[in-house]
Amino acid sequence: MVEQFSLFEAPQSATRTRIPSEIGPAEVTPDMAALGRSLPRDVHLGTSSWAFPGWAGIVYDRPAPESTLSRRGLAAYGRHPVLRAVGIDRTFYAPITARDFATYADQVPPDFRFLVKAPAAVTDAVVRVERGRAAGENPRFLDASLALESFVLPALEGLGGKAGPLVFQFSPLGRKLTSEPARFIERLHRFLTEIRTALGGGRAILSVELRDAEILGDTLAGALDDSGARYCFGVHSRMPSVAAQAAALAAHAPGAMVARWNLHSGFGYEEAKAQYAPFDRLVDEDPDARESLARLVAAAIGHGQPAFVIANNKAEGSAPLTVIELARAIAALGGEGLRA
Repeated sequence: MVEQFSLFEAPQSATRTRIPSEIGPAEVTPDMAALGRSLPRDVHLGTSSWAFPGWAGIVYDRPAPESTLSRRGLAAYGRHPVLRAVGIDRTFYAPITARDFATYADQVPPDFRFLVKAPAAVTDAVVRVERGRAAGENPRFLDASLALESFVLPALEGLGGKAGPLVFQFSPLGRKLTSEPARFIERLHRFLTEIRTALGGGRAILSVELRDAEILGDTLAGALDDSGARYCFGVHSRMPSVAAQAAALAAHAPGAMVARWNLHSGFGYEEAKAQYAPFDRLVDEDPDARESLARLVAAAIGHGQPAFVIANNKAEGSAPLTVIELARAIAALGGEGLRA
C-alpha cells in the first residue's frame, strides 16, 4: 500500500534516503534508445561490474548503496539499451559455482553476455601474500585441470548461452618468463589446447590478456590461433596502445574481438580511483583508445564475428559513459562493416 501523508505536515521519512526493494533502470532517452538500436546484435559492450552508486541517473533510476546494487542492480543494468554485457571480476580472486553463475544469467535478457575473469590461482606465476607480495612460484600456474574444474566448466554450465569470453588475465610474469617469450608461449599453448580438447572443441571463447608487451608477436598469434583462443586487448598503463597491440598481432586470424578498457595511461588503480570517484562523469577522455577499439569492433563485425568490450571506471572516470561514447564511435563508422 502506498503511504499517505497529511497535506499539512512534511513527512519526516520523505527527507531520508529510502532504499526500494527493486532498483529500476535510468530513464532511457530517445537518443539513447536509437544508439542501442544502431549497434549490431553481435556487439556486446559493458562495464566491469555494476555496483556503483555514482551511476544513479546514468544506469539506475535512484541512488542506492553498493551492497544493494550488488544484490539487486543487475536486472536494471541489463535493461540499458547500450549495455549488453558485463564483466565478472570476483572470479579472479576466488571461484564461484555454476549456481552462482546461473543466478546472474537469470537476471538479464537472452542477448546479454558475461565476460568472466579466470582465477589468479592459474594465471599468476607466483603465490601472493599480504599486499600482493610474491612468496614463491605458484605450483598451479597454467594448470589446465584446475582451470577447468574451478572456472571454465562452472561458467559455461551456469551462464549457458549468455557466456561471453572467458579471460585468462596474466599478471606481470617477471623476467624469468619474459626473457624467453617462446617458452612461456609454448606453455600457454599447451594449457589452452588441453582446455579446448576437454571441451570437445566447442564455441567457448577462451581469451588471453597480458601485462607484458614482450610476449606480443607472431609466435603468440600462432599459438592462439592453433588452440582456438583469442587475444584480449588490454587498455592499461603497462601495455602499449591498442593500435600497437593490433599491429604486433597482425598475424592473428580474424575471430571474436575481445577487449578490456582497464586503466587510463599513467595512472595506477588506486590513484585513478581517488581521481575519478564517484564515477559519475568522464574526467580524462582517451579518444585514441576509443577510436582504435571502435575500428577493431567494426573489423570483427565485418568478418561476421562478435565483439566484446568491457570498460572500467578507471579508464576515463565513468565506465557506462565510456561505453556510451564508444558506442557512438562505432555507430559513426557506419558502412558495410556494421551491418547487424
